[in-house]
Amino acid sequence: MSSASDREQAEAHLRAAGLKVTVPRIAVLDAVTGHGHLDADAVHARVAADHPSVSLQSIYNVLGDLSNAGLLRRIAPAGSPALYESRIGDNHHHVVCTRCHAVADVDCVIGEPPCLVPADTAGFAIHTAEVTFWGLCADCRQAVAELERHAPAESG
Repeated sequence: MSSASDREQAEAHLRAAGLKVTVPRIAVLDAVTGHGHLDADAVHARVAADHPSVSLQSIYNVLGDLSNAGLLRRIAPAGSPALYESRIGDNHHHVVCTRCHAVADVDCVIGEPPCLVPADTAGFAIHTAEVTFWGLCADCRQAVAELERHAPAESG
């Protein structure tokens, strides 16, 4: 845990969400907070560094509990394991690299949340819209350009 005040804040968030304060829950919150988009394996690796007895199954359970309580956000880009992030206070979107699978946050496309409004809600009260943009990140664009620059010219 980063500091005593971070731990106290994590405990307060857990209690406010009606969850019991446990070492694995605090460790998972600490592992995810401020570290972008992590899958369960990456969270487990971070937690296990300080708490080697916490199993991967426990991590999955805690991630589910924290996501259901609104303390973490779960996203599931196509062809990728579920990812978890601590940015929960808004309705932002994501951009995913089709080459290296890097994920970055993208602020709302237009207007106030849910950012996108369907023509027909079928009676639903919409509160969230999820949009995933797909493309090449800057590093992969540069790598592809380097490959193309050094590729032998095809003869016709």
